[in-house]
Amino acid sequence: MNRERLPGGPLVPPLSWSALRAAGADDPTNVPVTLDEAAEKATNAAGWVEQNWSTWLNTGLKIVLILVVAFTLRMLVRKALTKLIDRMNRSAQAVEGTALGGLLVNAERRRQRSEAIGSVLRSVASFLILGTAGLMILGAFKIDLAPLLASAGVAGVAIGFGARNLVTDFLSGVFMILEDQYGVGDSVDAGVASGEVIEVGLRVTKLRGVDGEIWYVRNGEIKRIGNLSQGWATAAVDVTVRPAEDLDRVSAVITEATESMSKDEPWNERLWGPVEILGLTEVLLDSMTIRVNAKTMPGKKLGVERELRWRIKRALDAAGIRIVGGIPPQADEPKPTDPTAGMSAPSAFASPASPQSAAATPLPKPDLNK
Repeated sequence: MNRERLPGGPLVPPLSWSALRAAGADDPTNVPVTLDEAAEKATNAAGWVEQNWSTWLNTGLKIVLILVVAFTLRMLVRKALTKLIDRMNRSAQAVEGTALGGLLVNAERRRQRSEAIGSVLRSVASFLILGTAGLMILGAFKIDLAPLLASAGVAGVAIGFGARNLVTDFLSGVFMILEDQYGVGDSVDAGVASGEVIEVGLRVTKLRGVDGEIWYVRNGEIKRIGNLSQGWATAAVDVTVRPAEDLDRVSAVITEATESMSKDEPWNERLWGPVEILGLTEVLLDSMTIRVNAKTMPGKKLGVERELRWRIKRALDAAGIRIVGGIPPQADEPKPTDPTAGMSAPSAFASPASPQSAAATPLPKPDLNK
């Protein structure tokens, strides 16, 4: 039997549980702890702490280092992206006041496009950096990441199926902005709507129609798009005259009118090439159509077409060339009168043998003396 020595006393045997219960100790937790047991527990706790403090310190320092590196890298990446966007805006502002600035650079379009690209890049960088840091912290705690990654994959698939329209709109907007398909100020035909672009977003594009209405078009719904403001536009005018007119004379009058237009402002800047007479596009018995074509500044096609019609019409009127649908031609000689114009149509009652005359003849009176 083990014995314990009380401080300053002899060895005593340890009390059994039955003896303690007989003494009134119903709860084992109320059993008095000796100094040796307390010292042993403290020694064990100190030893456990001594054995694990290095691991704790290593893990804590690793987590702090991961967080410091992640936030520092995130800050540097965001600053670099912000400087890149500011440089793009400055380059756009540098040529905005030049002669070609209005043609080649749209400051508002460039600003919105750069801000959208910068927002996307900053969000992607923050997600990748902080997400990687979070996984590294969980790994530092010896947590198995395989079930977590599998659950995240399943949740991502479920969210992708549930919000596929939103994801489609977002991805379409990202690629549209990166490829610079259209921007603010462009006239576009998006299929579902057409008009001038007033705002470009990652999910929705705003268009102002010809009547002033605003169309909100989801980027995922745009299957095809025609940009009418990129490169150059073509102004086409059809001139319809009588087939008896001299083609060489008509061509000379139109050429003189268009050359005069190309020298006047602001048409000398809006016309990007000489006005061409392509030739006859239609020849009929009562008319012939001449096609006039010109390469113009993007977005100025309609104005150039209206001015061409105005000048060509005035030049043709001055030269005495009448277009179809204008003043009717005057007859050179009076036409002979028709001698039968004053005669009425023959009547069916003029012939006594006609059924109408027979029906209209009164019946003879019967002779009552017979």
